Amino acid sequence: MIKKTGARSEERGARKTLSSAFGSILNPRSSILTAVMLFAAGMLPASGAFAGAQREEALSASVRAVLQRSVSDQAAPKLAFGTQDEADKWLKEMSRRLWKRIPDAESRLDFLSTVHYEAKRAGLEPELVLGLIEVESGFKKYAVSGAGAHGYMQVMPFWVKEIGAKEHNLFHLRINLRYGCTILRHYLDIEKGDLYRALGRYNGSLGRPEYPNLVRAAWHNKWTLHPKTADSGHRPADG
Repeated sequence: MIKKTGARSEERGARKTLSSAFGSILNPRSSILTAVMLFAAGMLPASGAFAGAQREEALSASVRAVLQRSVSDQAAPKLAFGTQDEADKWLKEMSRRLWKRIPDAESRLDFLSTVHYEAKRAGLEPELVLGLIEVESGFKKYAVSGAGAHGYMQVMPFWVKEIGAKEHNLFHLRINLRYGCTILRHYLDIEKGDLYRALGRYNGSLGRPEYPNLVRAAWHNKWTLHPKTADSGHRPADG
């Protein structure tokens, strides 16, 4: 049996490690290296501790119209691959990596298919979106942040009023991913393709390195599909 004092000591040690890692604001390179180590060690919070708080800003009529069209399109989800074989390999590998977070096979396939469709529709890499979801909500469908953001991609409710319809439920899988991908695409356009700044806007932490570096670490170290995996069926170690 582990004594309570030992548990408290371990908890304080973990907090100290996280505090040290996220205090590297003046050194982005150091921050991303630390983020990578935290992911590898399994020390990244899985409860949406870095959940987003997009800030409500005035939208021009033209931008609002574009975003409204984007979230209202109801085309059926489909995978955007060159061949069915590519689609099968991507789904199989991503499903293997995700099964601990979403144990039900049917739900996992539906989730991955929707992520892939909505990401590609918005001109985003599906693996980037998976990394963002991991950091934002820990793949929890009904996650709610302290700021009130909802669902997998932690979308702030004001977006429904700004660009959506009152019946849009941000806990619905496809609606949440549609909004999240549309919003990230919008921020990328504002920042002229600068992903670092776009992620900062998405999280409400523009100018700070912690969140963009954590998303990038998750994307590249846990969700990127390496060529060997796609070409030969190689199964990389979890990490």
